[in-house]
Amino acid sequence: MSRIFEERAYDADSLRGCFWAEDFAGDTLGWSRLEGNRTADIAIIGAGYTGLSAALHLAQAGVDVAVLDMHEPGWGASGRSGGFCCMGGSMLKSRGIRRHFGAAGEAEWDAVQKDAVHMVADLIRENGIDAQTHSKGETQLAHSPRSYRRLAREAESLAKSGEAVEFIETGALADNGMAANGLLGGMTEPVGFALHPRRYVLGLAKAVKHAGGRIFTNAFVDKIVTEGAVYSLKTSLGQLCAKRVIFATNGYSRDDTPAWLRGRFMPVQSNILVTRVLTDDELKAQGWTTRQMVYDTRRLLHYFRLLPDNRMMFGMRGGISATPAMDQKMHRMIRRDFETMFPAWRHVETPWFWTGLVCLTGKRVPYVGSVPDMPGAFAGFGWHGNGIAMGTYAGRLLAELARGQDTRIPNVMRGAPMRIPFGKHRRILLPPIYKALSIRDRVA
Repeated sequence: MSRIFEERAYDADSLRGCFWAEDFAGDTLGWSRLEGNRTADIAIIGAGYTGLSAALHLAQAGVDVAVLDMHEPGWGASGRSGGFCCMGGSMLKSRGIRRHFGAAGEAEWDAVQKDAVHMVADLIRENGIDAQTHSKGETQLAHSPRSYRRLAREAESLAKSGEAVEFIETGALADNGMAANGLLGGMTEPVGFALHPRRYVLGLAKAVKHAGGRIFTNAFVDKIVTEGAVYSLKTSLGQLCAKRVIFATNGYSRDDTPAWLRGRFMPVQSNILVTRVLTDDELKAQGWTTRQMVYDTRRLLHYFRLLPDNRMMFGMRGGISATPAMDQKMHRMIRRDFETMFPAWRHVETPWFWTGLVCLTGKRVPYVGSVPDMPGAFAGFGWHGNGIAMGTYAGRLLAELARGQDTRIPNVMRGAPMRIPFGKHRRILLPPIYKALSIRDRVA
């Protein structure tokens, strides 16, 4: 077994301190343990957005599908994310997409991102999920004059192409309830909304069960054996045999399950804190009263939103290990940045703080497709911190692939990700990369 971060990142207790988990336990759905020998038409490893979306689409099509998770549905990034259902999925901007995939590839990717957001909205509505949605699109605010000018040019260009974007001048931020220290004006993209990530992912799990799919918890797959045309997924208590397998573990993947994944993904940490409930006077004192989901133009970005009950959620990238010392360091850093951006809330307690793993690829774009040398095996990963929409969308694609349907995989998501240098030690790349990005954020 080969994991990229310390074992502590994969322990059940790593969810401790997560506001979403404490705020919503979910219905008691009677999850099962995988004991003895079981069979399914299709097995899925990973009960997050991608795996559960795939399972739901398969179960609704009458396929006998079983999902295995090393803990429980939504335990990983899906149940601890920032709750931004928005455009994204790649680290490449429009120019980079166009350079690598052409104008047609760029147009296709733009349509895919929008379809992914709409798909989540449809699933929430169709399955009666109380996901506490809010925010009309998402807003990006500039952290520097240069970024402000770039956003102004981008907004003008998008408006000319027919996109219903809105540019907010710096002087109008306060009128929009967006007064924050160090942030200039920005642009609102109308596609997207915020949600309670745990409510959404457990809603998907409930829908899977109601559609006839099975979900096995505490089912850590420590070995996969090929027996003729059947895969045998072995756990400590039993095994599941299936002719087809979907790997949907994203940032919590291992380098040996399957072996083809080795070096093709880079898990990185994201960190979030949540305040106590803010009073109306405290909101007015800072001048932040909007429930719009917002992120800034930093490469090591901050992302934040006022929750429906008036708690502020504030997140940022960073962290190169899963040790207690690193957690403490990141807690100090995120609290420092929070107080810098919202100085009127320096006295406000932040009882919740947690970390989780998002997944990058060397090509800086997602992958959805087959696993070479494993007939009937498929994988989807690399949502680059935008897994709610893109992971859900990819789940449907994976379900279609596993059923043998003629599926159109977007060009951006095709082609195996390159292997990242240094193999299992590739985390050594993160400190110099973070340092360089931090410098660029200060001078940009």
